Amino acid sequence: MFAQLMENVMHSTPQGFLGVSLIFIYFAIMLAAIVYRIKKGEHVHH
Repeated sequence: MFAQLMENVMHSTPQGFLGVSLIFIYFAIMLAAIVYRIKKGEHVHH
């Protein structure tokens, strides 16, 4: 699935390529923030 998505991106317009790239970057930032918040909250005991 990921390989097909990348293949389609390579055949898209520059605007489409930029849009998909920005979505991937946004997704990576979200995942990093989630992991950071989980690790930061490990020391909190309720």
